Amino acid sequence: MAICVLWTVLAYGETHKMMRYTVKRVPAEALEQAAFDKAEVGRIENVRPESSDHRPETTFRAVHDGTNLYVRFDVKDRYVRSVQTDYQASVCKDSCVEFFVKPRADKGYFNFEVNAGGTLLLYYVEDHTRTETGLKRFTPVPEEWGRRVEIRSSLPRVVEPELAQPTVWQMRMKVPLVLFEAFVGELPPGGTAWRANFYKCGDNTSHPHWVAWSPVPELNFHLPDAFGELVLE
Repeated sequence: MAICVLWTVLAYGETHKMMRYTVKRVPAEALEQAAFDKAEVGRIENVRPESSDHRPETTFRAVHDGTNLYVRFDVKDRYVRSVQTDYQASVCKDSCVEFFVKPRADKGYFNFEVNAGGTLLLYYVEDHTRTETGLKRFTPVPEEWGRRVEIRSSLPRVVEPELAQPTVWQMRMKVPLVLFEAFVGELPPGGTAWRANFYKCGDNTSHPHWVAWSPVPELNFHLPDAFGELVLE
């Protein structure tokens, strides 16, 4: 199991306003034609102090068509490395973008972690309490569901040796909403706020970094209380 951040309890230095992002509804399209130009731009820029001096400029966009959720990350990066190629591998050790989402307040959350080569790790987490071996209660999402998540990366599947020069890359995902329903049941109606967070990391790159959209009070991405709001129109 890959738990790819350390955890040192640190208090917020100030009160943080709840981050909020509206996911606009667009016509159904193939992933390559999804109308991301209609989407708000979210910025992943809350850097954990444990990071190196590398500050990748990372944004995300999300839209939905009533059946699928589309997510796009755009990254202006350096020190890009991507060697994990198996489903459920420790992709957060590579140059990686992540989308954690909790569609229902009374259920668990999903962590979509995708490295620069497009390899996916996906769990459904019901209890994020830390144990000696990882998280207290989680389910690796079976590969038959993982294959239904369409992923497109602008980079090759393997990036090795590390690209030290400035590198711009993009990651796109198309997630069927029925995947969520298979684990949490019926989804709330449109306009209801889901909880979510977006991340950029690179644990085993030469310049490790941990960056969040909604700030986390410690070096731990598995903190649903720190998630922002995601509202599907």
